[in-house]
Amino acid sequence: MNAKAKERNRRLLQLFFSTLYLSAFTFGGGYVIISLLKQKFVDQLHWIDEEEMLDLIAIAQSSPGPIAVNGAIVIGYKLCGFPGILVSVLGAIIPPFVILTAVSMAYDAFRQNFVIQSMLSGMRAGISAVIISVVWDMGAGIVKEKDPLRLAIMLLAFLANYVLKIPVIVIILCAAGAGFLSSLLHAGRKENV
Repeated sequence: MNAKAKERNRRLLQLFFSTLYLSAFTFGGGYVIISLLKQKFVDQLHWIDEEEMLDLIAIAQSSPGPIAVNGAIVIGYKLCGFPGILVSVLGAIIPPFVILTAVSMAYDAFRQNFVIQSMLSGMRAGISAVIISVVWDMGAGIVKEKDPLRLAIMLLAFLANYVLKIPVIVIILCAAGAGFLSSLLHAGRKENV
């Protein structure tokens, strides 16, 4: 086996165990895992840069299905192609599958247990903090760029969803359209220069 194949196999193995670990110890749904994916693949392993990670997460969020699995798909594909998708999705779905199987066997005991209900209530508070951290990290990158269009899109998207209760898919489509028009205008300016 040549060095390139060994490196690819090592990366696939590390990708599998990274997504397995993140999935096993992430409580609160897909949005919580975003911060952990960034921390693992951008900050710790340096396999993806921050801007590219934001693009991958945007793709994962706009695709149908659970964001944790979609995130595993786009990151797995970016890092190792189709084999990366297989190992990262497998790593992402094994822990919830095992946990849900165990919980379903003892559902009545969990449902009526005061200690477990208290732990789940405490986890909700922690989940809120992680989601706020994700918003802060993603929004900080846009604020640092000082691009008025991106700042306006961010603010309008928040207001549209939080205040006006516009469905997220409509906001995503409008933001994508604004980004597309901005790219066209930016490309037109470069051609004129």
